[in-house]
Amino acid sequence: MNKRLIACLDVIDGMVTKAYKFQDNIEIDNVESAAKNICADQIDEIIFYDITASAQRRQIDLKTVKAAAENVSVPLTVGGGIRNIDDMRQTLAAGADKISIDSMAVRNPQIIQEGARAFTSKCIVLSMQVKQVAKTVEIPSGYEVMIDGARVATGMDALKWAKRGEELGAGEICVNSIDRDGTHTGYDLEITGLISENVHVPIIASGGAGKPEHLAEVFTKTKAAAGIISSMLYSPRMERNYSVKEIKEFLLENNISVRPWKSCLD
Repeated sequence: MNKRLIACLDVIDGMVTKAYKFQDNIEIDNVESAAKNICADQIDEIIFYDITASAQRRQIDLKTVKAAAENVSVPLTVGGGIRNIDDMRQTLAAGADKISIDSMAVRNPQIIQEGARAFTSKCIVLSMQVKQVAKTVEIPSGYEVMIDGARVATGMDALKWAKRGEELGAGEICVNSIDRDGTHTGYDLEITGLISENVHVPIIASGGAGKPEHLAEVFTKTKAAAGIISSMLYSPRMERNYSVKEIKEFLLENNISVRPWKSCLD
């Protein structure tokens, strides 16, 4: 199957931002413009996170979700502040194709099962914020699950949580490395590989991509099905940004299967 390239829109008050290790967010563009431009560049999918909703204990910003959805023609996953089935239903009605749940899933794991039953597993993405810590009996993988924008430690082991999420019905899991976020030093291959080897649903690698070689690395050294490449596309902290066309051409040249970029003139 083709490996997927995914752009992640971290949204605060209708503005797309980019952080470094989940902190110090820099505003990039408004949601409508960012979504439209990334879609035009032929990204495979987009993930939209209302990144302050869970910490502020509020519902996701449906108005901004709708604005993003109206400007894309690729699958759109939406998360942040999803508290119950009704929130999921409203978010899907606003234009989302899939629902991402993170902090609320830790607080109430049954929301994964309820969402899968109501909308099917393929619509439910479990997003995990993971941080490398010392290995203990409680956290044998050496990676702890964090919530509320990486502000709150849970004491939960990342691999155990991924397996539990799959059991409850998550159709996909996004592994967000807090330590690699915005660093442009490459994905965390250890936790991405560990989880992708031990669950049977697609894994999205997130955090650390800075050049096409990092994607080639995660796709050949782990079983990740997709990679998030937000910094590569538009982060002002990058020495240079890349186009989706450049990235896909590099991957194809290195015998990694992706959906080819096609000119509008073809």
